[in-house]
Amino acid sequence: MKMRTEKDFLGEKEIPADAPWGIHTARALENFPIPGRPVPSSLISAMAQVKKACALTNRELGYLSEAKAALIVSACEHYQSDPTDPSYRLPALQGGAGTSTNMMLNELIANKAGSGVHPIEDVNLHQSTNDVYPTAVKVAAIYGLRELAEQIETLQGAFQRLEKKFAHVPTLGKTELADAVPLTLGAEFGAFAEAFARDRWRTFKCEERLRVVNLGGTAVGTGLTAPRSYIFLVTDKLREVTGLGLSRAENLIDQTANADAFVEVTGIMKAAAANVLKICGDLRLLHMNGKIKLPAVQAGSSIMPGKVNPVILESVMQIGIKVQANDFIVTECASRGSLQINEFMPLLASALLESMELLGAAAGMLAKHADGIEADEAECERQFSQSLEIVTAFLPAIGYEKATELVQSFKDRADPTDRSDFRKFLIQELGKELVEKTLSPQNLMALGHRET
Repeated sequence: MKMRTEKDFLGEKEIPADAPWGIHTARALENFPIPGRPVPSSLISAMAQVKKACALTNRELGYLSEAKAALIVSACEHYQSDPTDPSYRLPALQGGAGTSTNMMLNELIANKAGSGVHPIEDVNLHQSTNDVYPTAVKVAAIYGLRELAEQIETLQGAFQRLEKKFAHVPTLGKTELADAVPLTLGAEFGAFAEAFARDRWRTFKCEERLRVVNLGGTAVGTGLTAPRSYIFLVTDKLREVTGLGLSRAENLIDQTANADAFVEVTGIMKAAAANVLKICGDLRLLHMNGKIKLPAVQAGSSIMPGKVNPVILESVMQIGIKVQANDFIVTECASRGSLQINEFMPLLASALLESMELLGAAAGMLAKHADGIEADEAECERQFSQSLEIVTAFLPAIGYEKATELVQSFKDRADPTDRSDFRKFLIQELGKELVEKTLSPQNLMALGHRET
């Protein structure tokens, strides 16, 4: 393999001649031989946009020549649009608060730009990892939240369609996993849709928590080594480059040192994960109970012929568990920052952006699966007619004592076959008109009864 020699203050090092990075990235690759998740591609893309905004600012203020700035901007646009280049092998869990990722982008951009562009003197001009990296994480996260909100909106729509589809199907509510008062199957799915509607709104709104950035604060938020004109202009340029409503923090030291905004955002995603887990668990119960039929998507067993499992729901639930675990990671990372920096931003960024990707995938999978859910109306009717709890709907008409007498009379019937259809018994005792009116979907969902 042909090699080239580069040097830094630690000494010289040989790296592959065709490597698009330089000595700083090469050292990081040796220092962090960690398998698994690399630096998120969305973070690479966002950091390229940050670097572009910095180059445009330095050009406008005369700190970069037109020629050099044009080369850097072109290289930044390449890495912004193609963040999945196989060159990016750097692991996410690196030490140094993201310095290795920042240096990698500096070297990649300089190598792509060519013509004497220096990774630090030019590409990293008036920057440090401590303002570039958190800003890039926020840019990537805002894009991620917007995409996630759209995916949750699709999921909400899928369950709203089921709400309408099943609106005519009476069923029994369940409390403590036992029969409770009746409602409609459509109402159950309507409750699921409302939960997803809240997730969509919260995800959409929490973008606001990420719009304040510390770009221009350099190492600790004092702006040391950066011109005042640069500090006041660079966020405006980043807003133009990204199309996002970003603003410079009034207190750059605060935004450099503290990462609580990310904790707030991951808390919103944890709430979405909680809803996903709960609703998927409910769908499994409804399927097991025979009230709904989930789409069969694959064989469920290597030994039991014909077995089908709710594998989509189980996959989505595992995503929910992972997102909740990532919330702990983000919280722990934010709380372990020290004084003017958060050393654990790489893990925080990886967990945060992974949760957005996973939740988006979960929403898409579940929405597609929901479109194939069918109600077993015959089974719903059978369970409904057999349940003694449907008598509760008659309390406004006959009172608690009379209802109790009817239940006991039904239980005391000598012939066991006469104890299988409580609805039929009620018709015999109360009349068909009252029973059908009381147990109609319209009456069950009328939000209380009309007073006489």
